[in-house]
Order: sequence, then C-alpha cells, then structure tokens
Amino acid sequence: MTTLLRIDSSASGENSKSRQLADEFVEQWLAKNPNGTVVVRDVNANPLPHFTSETLGALFTPAEDRSPAQQAIVALGDELIEELEAADVIAISAPIYNFSIPSTLKSYFDYISRAGRTFKYTETGPVGLLSKDAYLFSASGSFLMDSPMDHQLPYLKTFLSFLGLTVKDSFVAGGQSMGEPGVEAFNKAKAEIAAAL
Repeated sequence: MTTLLRIDSSASGENSKSRQLADEFVEQWLAKNPNGTVVVRDVNANPLPHFTSETLGALFTPAEDRSPAQQAIVALGDELIEELEAADVIAISAPIYNFSIPSTLKSYFDYISRAGRTFKYTETGPVGLLSKDAYLFSASGSFLMDSPMDHQLPYLKTFLSFLGLTVKDSFVAGGQSMGEPGVEAFNKAKAEIAAAL
C-alpha cells in the first residue's frame, strides 16, 4: 500500500490557496492510487514547539540520562521522523509569509532534521537518508516566484534535498491578492497538477 504524507502549514485554513492546490493533488493522486493512504500533518492546526536550548539539550543528552521532559521532546521528533520514513510520497503546502515559509513549517523541519537519522555527515559532506519524492504547493499575494524576493521555494528545495528528498514538481499560484491575475495563476497551477499526474 502506498502512503502519501501531506504536510499543511497555512494559517488561512480552508481559504488557503496553497492548501487548495494540495487538495487537488491529493484528489488526483487517490484517483491513480485508489488503495493508497493519505496521512495529514497540519502544523498550523497542531503547531510544534520552537527549537530552544532545552530541545537541543534533550537531543544531545544520552538516552539513559534524559529527564522525563527530555524524553518527551525526543519522542516528539521520533514520531515525526517515523511518520516521514513510513511515507512513500511527500506533499507540502506552504504560503509565502514575509518572503519565506511559515514559522510552523520551519519548526517541523527543525524536528525532522536529525543527524544519523534523516541525514549523515561524510568526508565529502552531508548525505540525505530519505530517498522519496516530494511535491510542493505554494501561493503568494503577489508574483514572487523566480524573483530575488522569493526565498521560499529555493529554501524548500535545498532543505528537502539535504534530507535526500527529490522535489518532483512544484505548483505555484502567485498574485492571490491581485484579482483576476491571481485567479488565472491559481487555475493554471491546478491544470498543471492534473497534467503532472
């Protein structure tokens, strides 16, 4: 059975255009994988604690020496990583907030980035340990894609590649605060999703 892990991060709920693009993808994916399973991780609805000195302290403390609070911190990261490892395909929906990703998504990335588990260090540099395909769904109020102000997609692609994930495609709806051009961009992205699958 094929498993799709869907990660949503927009604070706009059902009104989120990036989330609506992911909806379209999931619908198309399930049509082609009728026996597939979709696991949803909504980091907006269930935000993760931000990384702090306590988080790092828990990770660098030997397992046998961890306090109950430190054990809980590590267990949370373990749960997220196991969920990621169990998936065959990853779908991430993210709006552009202040030229980058939502802080809730960044917190998720901080928890799943763990040396020896999702990546490892070698003599020639870090190597990702997650060999999976990923799809990205993005939306922004204006048209930022491929501009110097777009720090979202380049960051997403760099980070996911660092973990060994291959971004197969990204679907972007810019101009969502600009009326008709935004509608056209959204419809174009939906059509691209249908064509890709």
